[in-house]
Amino acid sequence: MRTGLLYRMRSKKALLFMIAPAVLYFLLFSYVPMAGIVLAFKQYRYDLGIMGSPWVGLDNFKFFFLTGDAFRVTRNTLLYNAAFILINNGLQIIVAIFMAEIGSKLFRKTAQTVMFLPYFLSWVVVGAVAYNLFNYEHGTVNTLLRALHIPELDIYTTTEYWKYILVFFSAWKAVGYGAVFYMASILSIDRETYEAAEIDGANVFQRIRYITLPSLRPTITILVLLAIGGIFRGDFGLFYQLVGNNGLLYETTDVIDTYVYRSLLVNNEIGMSSAIGFYQSILCFVTIMVTNFLVRKSDKDNALF
Repeated sequence: MRTGLLYRMRSKKALLFMIAPAVLYFLLFSYVPMAGIVLAFKQYRYDLGIMGSPWVGLDNFKFFFLTGDAFRVTRNTLLYNAAFILINNGLQIIVAIFMAEIGSKLFRKTAQTVMFLPYFLSWVVVGAVAYNLFNYEHGTVNTLLRALHIPELDIYTTTEYWKYILVFFSAWKAVGYGAVFYMASILSIDRETYEAAEIDGANVFQRIRYITLPSLRPTITILVLLAIGGIFRGDFGLFYQLVGNNGLLYETTDVIDTYVYRSLLVNNEIGMSSAIGFYQSILCFVTIMVTNFLVRKSDKDNALF
């Protein structure tokens, strides 16, 4: 019986053909660009090109850390993404369980559609919505406050508000989409298990606690692990389109991705931008490896690898 690699590839050529576009995509946009990481160790000069630019070693990394911005943007990226993971996944699980318990299919489909719509909105549109809500002079919030004779809020110059605004808009866009994954897991649970529990006298909350949540554990673990893999990678659209280049808010809204963008396009620091991107990738790699190791130690079946 032939079991060689070429034989297996020929026998699975239909599946290989189907996966080819995805492989090509990641090859062209993820693996080939890795060669450009050499810029992190060079002082880029347009006249000399990437390979001809002078080697500066770790100077780009040193400059980033000596500016005093490294801790701030790393802290913001980590804390915001941690909040997004906890709050978004928590809301997605709650929504999915609530939708699964609803008896009316019409209401369920309607609610799913309404919650799913924000996911398809561009962050540019969401940024425009936020500006019309929070603009000091003509925004909806301050217009309402004036009508109620309450002092206005200068949101675009106050850092404290944005911790909650960014988390809110992230959840608003993500909850409907993420709930679909948990809904699919819930609907795959054997209904006879629920019927047996109901016969034994278990109420709806007991069925959720002892059947639904334990059955969701593998899905929760995988989705959280994937999210943790990008915990040091901020959502550029969210932070840039809602905040923009508002220097007054950098203390609490500046993340690694927006910092790299400004370094590249505003300051023209190509070498330092590459160094920061490399630093970010190393943090993500270490985080996912450590997290996956801990999951394997406690529950090997639910680990990514």
